[in-house]
Amino acid sequence: MLRRQFATLCFIRSCGDAMQEYIVKDGKKLRLGYTTGSCAAAAAKAAAWMLFSSKKKEKIKLMTPKGIELELKVSNIEIKSNTASCSIQKDSGDDPDVTGGIHIFAEVSFAEKNGIEISGGKGIGTVTKRGLDQEVGNAAINSVPRRMICDNIEEICRIYDYHGGLKVTVSAPSGEEIAKKTFNPRLGITGGISILGTSGIVEPMSEQALVDTIRVDLKQKKENGADYVLLTPGNYGIEYIKQNVCIKPDTVVITSNFIGDTLDICKELGFCGALLVGHIGKLVKIAGGMLNTHSRYGDCRMEIMAAHAGAAGLGAENIKEMMECVTCDDAIRILKEHGRLKETLESITDRISFIMDDRVAGELKTGAILFSKEYGFLCETKNAQMLLKYITEE
Repeated sequence: MLRRQFATLCFIRSCGDAMQEYIVKDGKKLRLGYTTGSCAAAAAKAAAWMLFSSKKKEKIKLMTPKGIELELKVSNIEIKSNTASCSIQKDSGDDPDVTGGIHIFAEVSFAEKNGIEISGGKGIGTVTKRGLDQEVGNAAINSVPRRMICDNIEEICRIYDYHGGLKVTVSAPSGEEIAKKTFNPRLGITGGISILGTSGIVEPMSEQALVDTIRVDLKQKKENGADYVLLTPGNYGIEYIKQNVCIKPDTVVITSNFIGDTLDICKELGFCGALLVGHIGKLVKIAGGMLNTHSRYGDCRMEIMAAHAGAAGLGAENIKEMMECVTCDDAIRILKEHGRLKETLESITDRISFIMDDRVAGELKTGAILFSKEYGFLCETKNAQMLLKYITEE
């Protein structure tokens, strides 16, 4: 059950039914969900209510930071003399989230020290590297969920006129196994999942969530002393780096399609330089000014390659043949056969360098290395080797 404060949407269902608020994305109606942070806060609120009342609470209301009120089913209730615990099952809506369906538990107990102490139990990760939302050694329960937990427990304390201390332990029994499918091991969060969320609501296939993950990775690198960073869009780049660059793959930041956003964050965080390593099928789009390389924004690979090939002297018939190619590797074959590969790739990398430098307004050095699955290393911008040297020396 939920109600939206801002009256733009109002979908009300009985408690226990799936959340029924939607967004429309790319012409599709997609159901919203709620975060692990909302689950933890709701479980803690219900557990606190049961601790004071000694009665079961089988549903609980929670106002999220986004202004959507949830009414959630409370499961796995256990009430003892000095503690109460329960769980809330996460609903990710139509988002393909590996934590969808997981039960987030909260145990609330009396404490001698005033205030609310929040800790992580089984299945909640521990922060082991700097640059994350929480300090090294803390449970990976981020700031907004911590605030939600405190606010909701304080609400219960006011109802029962309680002014003493409480301890809240958040856990997720299946969290350690699920965490292996997330970015947590890469980010230095060990032993379980993170309790996340800034709005309390999961928006399906949120691009912002991916950009936020990139920001966390870059911030962590910066706070651990890096001035130069190696970037790659995804798995092809990671494999190439493993085989050809003397750098551990776990030091590389994965940009996905968000190359422009990643450069913006590098600039914001004060990096001195960024080197992008990627497959030509992805990076050639940058030469056309595309700094979000997702195919939904256009597939201009052959047009860009053909234009640069023409500028390098390739004949009209061969340009027409290139335009009919399905893959960049096939286009490279044509360029090799007609002796225009070197000149074309130099033209492309010059343009890539210009576009990347323009995006950061000259505030950091940028460079790129392009490869293909069939031909291996293809070309690089003029700054590439200098940046690679700085990165490997850090």
